[in-house]
Amino acid sequence: MSQPKYQRVLLKLSGEAMAPANGGILDFDFLPRVARQVRRCVDAGVQVAVIVGAGNIWRGRQGTGMDHCRADYMGMLATVINALALQDVFIREGMDAVVMTSVDVNSFADPYTARGAIRALEEGKVVVLGGGSGVPFFSTDTAAVLRAAEIKADCVLMAKNIDAIYSADPKKDPNATRYSEVTYRQIIDEDLRALDMTSAIFCMDNNISGYAFGLADPENIYRVVMGESVGTEIHN
Repeated sequence: MSQPKYQRVLLKLSGEAMAPANGGILDFDFLPRVARQVRRCVDAGVQVAVIVGAGNIWRGRQGTGMDHCRADYMGMLATVINALALQDVFIREGMDAVVMTSVDVNSFADPYTARGAIRALEEGKVVVLGGGSGVPFFSTDTAAVLRAAEIKADCVLMAKNIDAIYSADPKKDPNATRYSEVTYRQIIDEDLRALDMTSAIFCMDNNISGYAFGLADPENIYRVVMGESVGTEIHN
């Protein structure tokens, strides 16, 4: 068997990717397919952390008229729901998984520390991160790259509802260019919307590698980890 390209990764899952297409919050037919690919990575010796968004439940910007901070806190709590759901799926697929959160919910999750997360990863556990960054005004994208830097991940795997990064929305522009690789400077200068600007600048400043790919086929998670070209590589 070929060797993995990465030894420690942080997989970013959007909340929307966890929701069923016909409506609802969590797709319990699809999530085990994701979990099985994560297990393949773990079985290959790769340490995997997962951070989840909450677009399937609540986004802070939905709170029209609400206090911005309070609306974002609701979103943080929603990510904890998703994290617990993922933990359950991972355990049922035969993995040891722990939920760590940036906000205190000690009755059912461990408090996040970089040291604790690294220790759990080195023990072969999948670490599921909830609560975002723990502060309002910052997206899950930003939380993902921050955690990746803290746990010294080799790459941030950005599982998306689209198969790669394009110069424009390919659903609206049939002439959009599909990129096999882009730089963070290009994302910023061309406003590619692959990830928010705060995250792109942070990755550029801290030399964090990223890889964007489609989650429609969950096996792409394993393919990227093993070095196959299936989406868009992001680098300085």
